[in-house]
Amino acid sequence: MCGLAGFLMAQPRLHGDVLAARAREMGGALVHRGPDDAGTWVDAQAGIALAHQRLSILDLSPLGHQPMESADGRYVLAYNGEVYNFAPLRAALAAVGHRFRGHSDTEVLLAAVAEWGIEDALQRCNGMFAIALWDRRERCLWLARDRVGKKPLYYGWAGDALVFGSELKALWRHPDFDNGVDRDALALLLRFNYIPAPYCIHERAFKLMPGSLLRLDAAAAAGAAAHDPQRAQQRWWDPRERMRKAIATPFVGGDGEAAAALDAVLRDAVGLRMVADVPVGVFLSGGTDSSTVAALMQAQSAEPVRSFTIGFRGSDHDEAPLAREVADYLGTAHTEFEVDGADALAVVPQLPAMFDEPFADASQIPTAMVSRLARQEVTVVLSGDGGDELFFGYGRYQRALRNWRMARTLPRLLRHGLARLPGARGESARTGGVATLLAESGVQGIGDVYRNRVSRWRNPAAVVTGAREPQTIYHEADPLGLPGREAEAMMLADFMAYLPDDLLCKVDRTSMAVGLEARAPLLDWRVVELAWSLPQHMKLRGDTSKYLLKRVLRGYLPDAMVDRPKRGFGAPVGQWLRGDLEQWAGDLLHPADMRREGLFDADRMSAIWRDFRGGQRKWHTHLWNVLMFQAWHRHWRDCRGL
Repeated sequence: MCGLAGFLMAQPRLHGDVLAARAREMGGALVHRGPDDAGTWVDAQAGIALAHQRLSILDLSPLGHQPMESADGRYVLAYNGEVYNFAPLRAALAAVGHRFRGHSDTEVLLAAVAEWGIEDALQRCNGMFAIALWDRRERCLWLARDRVGKKPLYYGWAGDALVFGSELKALWRHPDFDNGVDRDALALLLRFNYIPAPYCIHERAFKLMPGSLLRLDAAAAAGAAAHDPQRAQQRWWDPRERMRKAIATPFVGGDGEAAAALDAVLRDAVGLRMVADVPVGVFLSGGTDSSTVAALMQAQSAEPVRSFTIGFRGSDHDEAPLAREVADYLGTAHTEFEVDGADALAVVPQLPAMFDEPFADASQIPTAMVSRLARQEVTVVLSGDGGDELFFGYGRYQRALRNWRMARTLPRLLRHGLARLPGARGESARTGGVATLLAESGVQGIGDVYRNRVSRWRNPAAVVTGAREPQTIYHEADPLGLPGREAEAMMLADFMAYLPDDLLCKVDRTSMAVGLEARAPLLDWRVVELAWSLPQHMKLRGDTSKYLLKRVLRGYLPDAMVDRPKRGFGAPVGQWLRGDLEQWAGDLLHPADMRREGLFDADRMSAIWRDFRGGQRKWHTHLWNVLMFQAWHRHWRDCRGL
């Protein structure tokens, strides 16, 4: 795993030494992502500079150094990620005449692009990656991201240059990047706890969407004002299209055949991700997803697999006993660490620098802690991310389906009347009952119902000064567009937004902060498309969610360890804000500071903080994303010297 950065100038005007120094500065901001090696490559005549920080996983020799030129000299690549099927790709390329100096997947990827072109090469790759590829013949830059969005890639404009990098901190190092806060993106943060791609917290800056390609040249760098990120980014792998195709050609067979097929592809996906020239471990919570990954790892390992978990002292969120039980049964070499509010307090000040962009999924704290714990013993770790989005694992899916069925029984005129009542779009410290009925009135489709299930603030633009909330997949009445497929529509929305921009972002930033590479076998594209082809009754059977995945797990663990209620990898935020983090929160929400900054309705925020401290329990879900933004904003201003 690595970090990449660089820039492309609209008018080449800087000497090569200046370009290289600037690129090194940007790359140096990402040293945590790649502490083992650093490199730059520039072409002063073209105005292009690439920087790379390397975390050595495959081919630890200098032959894996980046940026790397293709054998024919046409392409230069800075690449973050892993192509797990690089061995068969290498063999196929060798068969048509390509020769290789080293054993890295980077060299194979370059040869694949030279042989097949960038889009066809990406289609053949099974992996996680973000790519910056300079084509010297066409004088254009390609930015690309893996199918699911495991690896991040930002881009934007700084003066007359187009800048890009794995994290925003690299863009900040460019001397002309002084882009302010995008208030519309801030509204999205308040709704979702994260900012969905292609939006970014900075004006004139964006995230490349998963499974997308972006072609940029000097003219694109010059035309920043007219740039439309939604239209310019082209999909080389489209989840909506792939899900529709999978549904049109469903899996044929019963439970036994489906379980066997899923077991086989999962076993191969896990095996591919165990390949490394460094120690490998697994995050283990004791839940279905991580237990499946751990079980399949141990089944393919001659030695005890190293497993890691975090527990919360004195909290309902504590999963450590469950993980320990699974680890003991499988025979893994297990390590756990128990945390309390004081431990969380120590991590919170580090979050703005760790994430660069404000991010408010509170499980970022235990994820950061378990990453730090794992890095003491391994350099690569496997996770169970993706199981809920593929196998109908969230309870909110069932609640949304229930509410959608109820909403459709109401006459249309009554629904529209309810939607106009004052409480329909306002904020409430209560959940369920009348508040939910009003919030989900006037709905046109399952997407409208589900948006309320995943929203923190229901009308965030009302408290962000000058904001107009952008549209996302969650604003579509039917994200999938297939009648009678409401369950799949919700899972698709989460797969396209919540998964890459929350869950995978969280794991990437916290693991990379300590130089740890995280891999997610459940998100192998073959597992994904098999899951999409399965009938819904293989995901939800009676009251059992993730039915087929649990059936696979029963082949490795006893029923008592499989049939457990879902807990989720959360954090007791409300408890912390009334305890160890109360002073920190009060300082960030100081009304005078908020009025001076002019981004939020300071009076409304003060009232919510006062009500929360007075006993309104649910307000912590509204407060946490505001606090995470305020902490980030101070960090960003400090970095700019303001």
